[in-house]
Amino acid sequence: MKGMLKFLTCGSVDDGKSTLIGHLLYDSKLLFADQEQALKLESKVGSRGGEIDYALLLDGLMAEREQGITIDVAYRYFTTKNRSFIVADTPGHEEYTRNMAVGASFADLAIILIDASKGILRQTIRHGRICSLMGIRHFIFAVNKMDLVGYDKERFKKLEKDIKKLAIDLELENIVIIPVCATEGDNITEPSQNMKWYGGKTLLDYLETVEVDDAGNEEGFVMPVQRVCRPDSSFRGFAGEISCGSIKRGDTLTVLPSKQEAKIAAILVTDREADAAEAGQAVTISLDREVDISRGSVLVKGTEAYVSTMFTSSILWMDDEKLTEGKSFLIKLGTQKLPATVMNIKYKVDIDSGEHIPVKQLAKNELAECDIALSGSAVLDKFANHRSLGEFILIDRVSHMTSACGVVLHSLRRSENVVWQKLDITRELRASKMKQKPLTLWFTGLSGAGKSTLANEIEKQLSIQGRFTMLLDGDNIRMGINKNLGFEEKDRIENIRRVAEISKLMNDAGLIVLTSFISPYISDRRSARDIIGTDNFVEIYVSTPIEECERRDVKGLYKKAREGKIPNFTGVGSPYEAPEHPEIAIDTSKYSIEKAAEFLMEELKKYIDEANDEG
Repeated sequence: MKGMLKFLTCGSVDDGKSTLIGHLLYDSKLLFADQEQALKLESKVGSRGGEIDYALLLDGLMAEREQGITIDVAYRYFTTKNRSFIVADTPGHEEYTRNMAVGASFADLAIILIDASKGILRQTIRHGRICSLMGIRHFIFAVNKMDLVGYDKERFKKLEKDIKKLAIDLELENIVIIPVCATEGDNITEPSQNMKWYGGKTLLDYLETVEVDDAGNEEGFVMPVQRVCRPDSSFRGFAGEISCGSIKRGDTLTVLPSKQEAKIAAILVTDREADAAEAGQAVTISLDREVDISRGSVLVKGTEAYVSTMFTSSILWMDDEKLTEGKSFLIKLGTQKLPATVMNIKYKVDIDSGEHIPVKQLAKNELAECDIALSGSAVLDKFANHRSLGEFILIDRVSHMTSACGVVLHSLRRSENVVWQKLDITRELRASKMKQKPLTLWFTGLSGAGKSTLANEIEKQLSIQGRFTMLLDGDNIRMGINKNLGFEEKDRIENIRRVAEISKLMNDAGLIVLTSFISPYISDRRSARDIIGTDNFVEIYVSTPIEECERRDVKGLYKKAREGKIPNFTGVGSPYEAPEHPEIAIDTSKYSIEKAAEFLMEELKKYIDEANDEG
């Protein structure tokens, strides 16, 4: 028996994906008696006039049955005498492209259905591009509903020509084209009596015989570490699944990103020692010496991989919110997870023509090439070289939803050539001379809330105490280093990123930095915290209500915003996302400036006192 085949069905809506797989299961006699009886009973009240509706075997959600569409991915496990299979039946609606991409991420082969009466549609092309993006290298184009065109050979030949052209445009490899009728079973498990002019394999015959082992093309040995196992002081092992290659006891492995080397002392498969292991096996490896390894490290042998902080990628954007340059996420790449920022959107890909269109934003379901910067070094490789080191997802840091999936095209060389220069005069040395711990006091709140006034007063109080400080005010910064930035979302994101980097440098100089910025987005403030460091970041939310802010309106900005003269003004034309868990919160409408400063200085004592202790 051949090894397991993981495949998916995709294509435009109502092309017959669920029906095709349902008929395959039914004709292959892979249903239990009660399943078959339930299918026949449910079909009597279905949409086929009492005829068996094979799609019911896959469409399990009530909404799917009511609408006659697939919404979620339906997985089915089945075995014939020649092979075992896992199939993912994916939705065709554009609205559920995210779900289709999830199904494609696990598959080795894609069956793309095309309605013989409609031909190639926009969603057909999109699904082909996504399958290619996800690394699928084997494709079956099932030209379905041949009964609707009278099983016409010439119609099939014309579509066959169109499909071959599409495959060239999308750079798809290893394609076969099969004419089928999913409702009647033509060329599903048995050759069609209605299409005797077709001399190729049936769908099931091809699935049972196709060779899809592309892992053998990957160079060397690679195993991302999922877990460090230390049941007692006598054993330390590193668990993970071997993504490619093989190893044996005594082999020398390189640990990335540290590039340290060690020999394999033992290999455990489950709870038993083995002399060797290969791709696809979950193993625990112990080494002959102590090496710094944690989850996210990668063990390699006989291959090269990048240790990089920036790379160029191809992504599918799946979020309802638009992607803007400078937006921060968590990236999951292999077993590594760390903050990442989309620095530059190079272009999006036109679904129909494949044309590269320069853009600065991405909408839902658009494909694009972009540059991504990481908060630290990560182990990665071109997706074409090593799948496990070249595929990733971007996770929204607020909702924790998957916002995008993508693949690494190449590392950016500048990230490998630029190395942090170690200095003899360190942050710690500068801070100890000043007898203080560097901190960033990040004041956030609406315009008119009192941030600048409070920050100015707190800096005076700290100066009286002998502290060394620097105040960065929003307006002042925008009149200098950030004068080239506007107030659109991407500019606001970049504004905060630059301020965070400046604050970090000033913290490195040993200073206590006070920043006064609206900084309206939670994700941006979280990104600033990551840049500066959680131990040095104190978020102060000036929570003054908008009614009070607007009543003050010292600069007349709210009035202009209400008149439409200032677009994207926070609180009027653009949202303000209040902090969820600030270190300190204060409503200045309840205090005089003196009392507010007194309250803040009392609240800051534990951070300042901590600084004294460390100083």
